[in-house]
Amino acid sequence: MKVAIIKYNAGNIQSVLFALERIGIQATVTDNTEEIRTADKIIFPGVGEASTAMHYLRERKLDQLIVSLKQPVLGICLGMQLLCSHSEEGDTNCLSVFEKISVKKFISVNNKFKIPQIGWNTVSNLQSKLFTKVAENSYCYFVHSYYAEESKLSIAKTNYIQPYSSALTHNNFYGVQFHPEKSAAVGEQILKNFLDL
Repeated sequence: MKVAIIKYNAGNIQSVLFALERIGIQATVTDNTEEIRTADKIIFPGVGEASTAMHYLRERKLDQLIVSLKQPVLGICLGMQLLCSHSEEGDTNCLSVFEKISVKKFISVNNKFKIPQIGWNTVSNLQSKLFTKVAENSYCYFVHSYYAEESKLSIAKTNYIQPYSSALTHNNFYGVQFHPEKSAAVGEQILKNFLDL
């Protein structure tokens, strides 16, 4: 199986590579159009800032490539947010794969909650083959200041300050707000499930 990890100026690709190696998968990190287009599975990771990332994708026409893909694509963290329509981070128009879904900044009421959310939290309302063999309310690892609104495309929810989408899907596209590559056995199972789609 040919797995491509989209290379762009959003860090953390190394930990995704290592996580795939742990489950016996060698992936290619690439921004080459042909390598991405011909891969069986594509991972679109990301840690960083939305407007800078979108600028980089547009400069290299990776934005057009990503929305045209027909094989399973998994967006992780910023990758998932960039698949939405708009992000409040830098007032950024994104890829609109997950149409009409906005990414909003957490607002801490009375400074009761720390922003970004960093650490383990539960995922519930699991509704996809992406979560085969994953128990309801399993813990995953999150690091983020922005969240995707709940919608009919939500396939998992998490509560931090308020409920939000911790996973989304539309056609061949999947997105997770948490980091499966840092989420121990649960994250490994989710990566395996994605590769089995």
